[in-house]
Amino acid sequence: MDSVGIGGAPDADRFFNDGTPDTGANTVGHIAQACADGRADQGRAGALKLPNLDALGLGAAIKLASGVDAPGLGAAPQGLWGAATEVSPGKDTPSGHWEMAGVPVPWDWHYFPDKTNSFPPDLVAQACQIARTDGILGNCHASGTNIIEELGDEHIRTGWPICYTSADSVFQIAAHEEHFGLDRLLALCEGLAPTLHGMKVGRVIARPFIGENGVFTRTPNRRDFAMAAPAPTLLDWAYDAGRVTHAIGKIGDIFSHRGVTHLHKGKGDADLADHLLALAENAEEGSLTFANFVEFDSLYGHRRDVAGYARALEWFDGVAEAFMARLRPGDLAIFTADHGNDPTWSGTDHTRERVPVLACAPGQDARGFGQIAFSDIAASVADHLDIPAQGPGKSFFVRDKT
Repeated sequence: MDSVGIGGAPDADRFFNDGTPDTGANTVGHIAQACADGRADQGRAGALKLPNLDALGLGAAIKLASGVDAPGLGAAPQGLWGAATEVSPGKDTPSGHWEMAGVPVPWDWHYFPDKTNSFPPDLVAQACQIARTDGILGNCHASGTNIIEELGDEHIRTGWPICYTSADSVFQIAAHEEHFGLDRLLALCEGLAPTLHGMKVGRVIARPFIGENGVFTRTPNRRDFAMAAPAPTLLDWAYDAGRVTHAIGKIGDIFSHRGVTHLHKGKGDADLADHLLALAENAEEGSLTFANFVEFDSLYGHRRDVAGYARALEWFDGVAEAFMARLRPGDLAIFTADHGNDPTWSGTDHTRERVPVLACAPGQDARGFGQIAFSDIAASVADHLDIPAQGPGKSFFVRDKT
């Protein structure tokens, strides 16, 4: 559940949004409070309603992580539950995913801190050379949706790619699928990726869009060119052990497609939910499915849309109900997150938070396992699948091996 944080990160004071430290950020806790106060009634109404995730232990995990009693989330846990703390020095997508897959990030990412003229001249020159243009547009920090509105017409007129970044370690390129060309955009990103990865920039992201005359829409053909993790991850452990692995959403991109048997993409989270429900019924015994639902983060967290985030959470709670109903004896399902993105917070960046770890295993008794590390998630999955774990984590889940 991309960005579904629950507050309480002990080092939140080291991470900032527009100069404000992330101390006190709490994505789900603050959304629940806004809903209870009637400040998130657009397209929904009343208290935050997450009966299925709360029954697993979401409210209890929030209390454990941050000491907050989230309104409407007070169910007695019926699942396995706890809260995880990240040690990697970042609050970005690769850091969170790699660490929950057993590989904490051992370096500091490179960022582009200047709000304007963000990129060094030699990098701009390389982008122009690969794109075969005389310049780039943007070269700044920007919202992906705002910058195509501002520069889309100029991009069509000049043919220059729109290059921008954010508080994350990213280099993003927006281009029109028809006027610039999707294949050309992907080739540009792929060509720049080795240089940027050598600088320890985590991702080069292709952001294609369509439209005309100032009305532009991003398409689902986004592609992330991410650095490879510095060591084998949970996906590699399973794949190398002969297990089938399924990557839903942008998981394949995040892990540079290493350890992935089958990739399942879609136009949005609704399509990804269909993949997840189908795999709950049809995935091979002993297989691993890893799914990322990104719209909490991309559509609502970064845009600071509290009501939209609440609607997405309530929709996903229904997906979770349908998914858990399809689980078979011997299955283990874990709901977690990679970082926070508190829509009530200042700025537009991710927020440094602990994350929930909610597990459903048919036939298992309810149990809280307390505060754990992100890497313990990978160790627990490896323990359940009975495959060797290579990372630093410890399993919270002891399965019946009789």
